[in-house]
Amino acid sequence: MLYKPFGVLSQFRSEGSRAGLSTLGLSLPKDVWPVGRLDADSEGILLLTNDMRMRAQMMEPEFGHQRVYWVQVEGEPTFDQILELAKPMTIKVKKQTWVTKPAEAHVLNDLPQLPERVPPIRFRKSVPTAWLSLTLTEGKNRQVRRMTAAVGLPTLRLVRVGVGRLRLEDLDILPGQCRPLSSDELAMAMMR
Repeated sequence: MLYKPFGVLSQFRSEGSRAGLSTLGLSLPKDVWPVGRLDADSEGILLLTNDMRMRAQMMEPEFGHQRVYWVQVEGEPTFDQILELAKPMTIKVKKQTWVTKPAEAHVLNDLPQLPERVPPIRFRKSVPTAWLSLTLTEGKNRQVRRMTAAVGLPTLRLVRVGVGRLRLEDLDILPGQCRPLSSDELAMAMMR
């Protein structure tokens, strides 16, 4: 499990000015690949594996593996906006129209305990922000950002904090760090 930092691609190779996972100095075998993706401007847990069967199963939408995101948004979410995020919604992904699967959405009442992001999120005294928790069972390109924008809550910071039943706060790792999972932790990541 890797805590992918902000600004790093979810692939080992760098592209242009964008750093890849190889720049993190991880000691991994050459046959290890990421399970899924996080955009360069997103952070959080990213499974790495050399088990291609497990990787395929984790990425297949039919298996419905949960992914939990904490999302800092611009604005103060209303009850109706939270309901809209939970219902299927139509978004555009690479010029195609997609209807999302239902999601779980709620406002986080307490500020999440996360490491500071480098660089920090822009701060505007006159614009409030809030933190949401979104649980998805699919992963379209920039889906969380498209969903929050569709309800009028632009995403400022996006952190994946859960895969299956495995949670970031249980892993004791910081951005840029990675560690092997125990068999129990791996089973939790595979759970729906």
